[in-house]
Amino acid sequence: MWVVGKVLAKIDGESVGVKLTQREREHIVHGVNIIVHALRKGGRILLVGAGTSGRLGVLEAAEMPPTFGTSPSLVQALMAGGQAAFFKAKEGVEDNFEEGARAVARLRISPKDVLVGVSASGMTQFVLGALTRARKSGAKIIFITCWPKSELQAVVDLVIAPAVGPEVIAGSTRLKAGTATKLVLNMLTTVAMIKVGKTYGNLMVDVKTGSEKLKDRARRILGVVTDLDYDEADTLLDRARWNVKAAIVMQKTRSTYAAAMKKLRDADDSIREAIGEDVEPRLRQLLGVEDE
Repeated sequence: MWVVGKVLAKIDGESVGVKLTQREREHIVHGVNIIVHALRKGGRILLVGAGTSGRLGVLEAAEMPPTFGTSPSLVQALMAGGQAAFFKAKEGVEDNFEEGARAVARLRISPKDVLVGVSASGMTQFVLGALTRARKSGAKIIFITCWPKSELQAVVDLVIAPAVGPEVIAGSTRLKAGTATKLVLNMLTTVAMIKVGKTYGNLMVDVKTGSEKLKDRARRILGVVTDLDYDEADTLLDRARWNVKAAIVMQKTRSTYAAAMKKLRDADDSIREAIGEDVEPRLRQLLGVEDE
């Protein structure tokens, strides 16, 4: 649980958004655990929303592959009105209960999956349709809303409800509600990815090296973890087929690429387990966190 609180504090300990999400800390921790359980069982994360809420879900899903090296199918977003609505608002599409249900049905959701419904007002029919259909399929459901008394609570497993109060511009939920929702989504996905081994300390060890900038980042990550210099890191990464995790395991355990990949598979892709090193003290050190 300390990871949630401390990462929130790192964002900006004095911001209104952080204070609001801190109040929901226990619920965010519960949501992270639901997502981690699903990911470890081979499930997916599906983010559903309309308008600003939908765009925030699309943004979250789009950022998972480059940040954590995930498959695009692992974290997906469904937005009322489809892709076109991301760039140009489509009025009325959020009121279509049936389309929300159909959108989820098309993805063939299963009991292994988690659906995260997002509705600042707590009344969006597109989201309600999606949640109702997901419930019939046995999926776990997390609902993020800025209206704690929402009727949608009846069909979900967990509600995360930062109560932001009236907007500066009445009804403009892209403001306080959007900020709080973005923070909650960041915490759910980021901490879940940390827990399933997508990072080492605060390092993006699953980064995809598809550009020179990202290759440079990979060399520097490897140097931080193994103390190799820049050129040595480049040589090792070339042997590791530019797989940063494999390179770390190869260096730490003096293994071949094939042996390192086997160690990672046997350890469920966790560097900590593959090399027998306790990552938590290192994570605390890198985040500047004192032991509790």
